[in-house]
Amino acid sequence: MDVKSYIKAARLRTLPLSISGIIVGSIIGNANVHANLISEVTPPFWATSIFWLAILTTIGFQVLSNFANDYGDGIKGTDDNRKGEARMVSSGSISPKQMKRAMILTSICTLCIAILLIYIAFGRENFGYSVVFFLLGLASIAAAIKYTVGESAYGYSGLGDIFVFLFFGLLSVVGSYILFTHQINTLLFLPATSIGLLSAAVLNLNNMRDQIEDKKHHKNTLVVSLGSQKAKIYHYILILGALITAVLYVQMQYQSSIQYLFLIAFIPLFFNIRVVAQNILFSELDSELKKVALSTFLFAILFGIGQIL
Repeated sequence: MDVKSYIKAARLRTLPLSISGIIVGSIIGNANVHANLISEVTPPFWATSIFWLAILTTIGFQVLSNFANDYGDGIKGTDDNRKGEARMVSSGSISPKQMKRAMILTSICTLCIAILLIYIAFGRENFGYSVVFFLLGLASIAAAIKYTVGESAYGYSGLGDIFVFLFFGLLSVVGSYILFTHQINTLLFLPATSIGLLSAAVLNLNNMRDQIEDKKHHKNTLVVSLGSQKAKIYHYILILGALITAVLYVQMQYQSSIQYLFLIAFIPLFFNIRVVAQNILFSELDSELKKVALSTFLFAILFGIGQIL
C-alpha cells in the first residue's frame, strides 16, 4: 500500500477549512458554559475532550468526502484532464477497489469517534440530543459519499454549494456549540452563515477552475449553470455576505472593539475578489483555493478570540 497516495487523496490542505466551524462553535460554547458557572472552573476549549473529538470527527468526514470525490470523479472520467493536484484514482495510483475500501474504513472509524463524542457530550441524560446527533453523523457520511458517487450524485446537479453551506457552516458551528452547552443560540446562526458562505466560496473557486472539464463530463456545478461572469458575481456575494453576517453578530453582541479583530482575515479575501474579477485563465484560480481556505481558518480563530477577550 502506497501511504503517500492515500495522504494525497486525503487532501490535507482542505482540513483547516473543515475545522473552522468547530473552532467558532467550541470557543463560544465553552465560554458560555464558563460564564454560567459560579464556583466551578472550566478548562479552555482546547483542553476539552469534546473539542478534540469534534475536530477528529470533522476531519474524518472531510477525508471521507475527499476519498469519495476522488473515487466518484475518477471512475466517471471527470478528473482525466483536471487542473491542480493530481487525483489518485484517475492517475492509477489507487485503484477504485482500494479507494472503496479506504472509504469504508474511514466511515467506520469516523462513526466510532462520533459516537464517543456524543456519549461524552450528552451522556445518558440527554438522549434526545444523542439520537439527533447520531442521525446527523449518518447524514454527514451519506452527504460526503453522495457528493460525486452514484448516478444521483448531488455534486453533478449543482447542489454542492448548499450542502457545503449546511454542513461546513450551520451544522459545524451550531452543532459544536450545542455539544458544549446543550442548548441552541439562534444568534450563532450569523457566524455560522459566515463560515458556510466562505466555505461555499472555496467550492466556487474549485468549480470555476474545473468548469471546462466539468461541462465536458456533464458535471453541472453551479458555475457550469451560471457561466463565468455570473459565477464571479456569486463569488463576490459569498464573501461580502460572510462579512455582513459576522458584523451583524458583533453589533448584536457588542462589548468591545476587539470583537472586530476578525476583519483582518478579510484583507486577503478582498484581494481574492480582485484576482477573481481579473481572471481569464481558470487554471490560475488553483492557488486562490488555499488562500481563501486559510483566510476562513484565520477568520474562525480571530472571530472566536474576539468574542472571549
